[in-house]
Amino acid sequence: MKAIGITRRTLVALAGAVALSAIAPVAAQAETYTIPIIVKDTTSFYWQIVLAGARKAGADLGVNVPELGAQSEADINGQISIIENAVSSGANALVVAPTEFKALGKPIDEAAKSVPIIGIDSAADSKAFTSFLTTDNVQGGRIAADGLAAAIGAANGGKVEGDVALITNLPGAGSLEQRAKGFKEELAAKYPGLKLVADKVGDGQATTALNIMTDLLTANPDLKGVFASNLIAAQGAGQAIAENKLGDKVGLIGFDNDDKLVGFLKDGVIDALVVQDPYRMGYDGIKTALSAVKKEKVEAFVDTGANLVTTANMNEPRAQELLYPKVK
Repeated sequence: MKAIGITRRTLVALAGAVALSAIAPVAAQAETYTIPIIVKDTTSFYWQIVLAGARKAGADLGVNVPELGAQSEADINGQISIIENAVSSGANALVVAPTEFKALGKPIDEAAKSVPIIGIDSAADSKAFTSFLTTDNVQGGRIAADGLAAAIGAANGGKVEGDVALITNLPGAGSLEQRAKGFKEELAAKYPGLKLVADKVGDGQATTALNIMTDLLTANPDLKGVFASNLIAAQGAGQAIAENKLGDKVGLIGFDNDDKLVGFLKDGVIDALVVQDPYRMGYDGIKTALSAVKKEKVEAFVDTGANLVTTANMNEPRAQELLYPKVK
């Protein structure tokens, strides 16, 4: 067999090929960005929809998207620790749904010194967001007031009058405070016959909302309607109305949706749901963060929309898309 001669030129060429093969994976890795999404509560159906949207964006865009969050919306310190750890772990950007307006302000300011921060769903006391994607929650509250007025009118021969109440799930959450603001403003501006007799705040638990609603029904026998301003509050309020068989007497508007609330809507326990688009929030949050990392121009504020879904329109295509999002 003839020996193969290796010249100096061949050795140089081989060395160059080896060097390129070593550099190529590093270059490819440099294009793979890590953008964690940090939600308020990984166990909630609403936040699982947000995570599903973010997961799909990661797959479509070639981005590594760690799905992070506390086990409860009340775990404010837990979310702060998650943000700090994500930054120190070398994330390229963060997508964050702040649990509490005041408490998350400084942690977001600090994180933004290192990476772009894209806010979703709820505001924080910070001006450091590169972009913010959310439902216009003040408008969401107005939509709820309109929905409640319509339900009360339908149940009372067209008369839009009587006592109503508001149940907020947790104190200090920016999105919930904005919904309450819009609800109250709309009542004052358009429905003078509706009197807000109770403005209750829970502790983040559905059982507490159930107890609040039960107490409201006892203390206000002429109560005509209630706005429960998030999924957990609506679960508890709906359960109380169902247990007391008051679906025909007390109007209830919820915010967000899961199988339980959709069941209440079908059964007439809930008159309408103000439904956001959490899937879009998660998807576009990652997409916007990637654009920010690449130094592309992004919008400072994006309204992801809110819709009133009632028993009458719940079978329409857009309502079905919002009520039954893909979470897998």
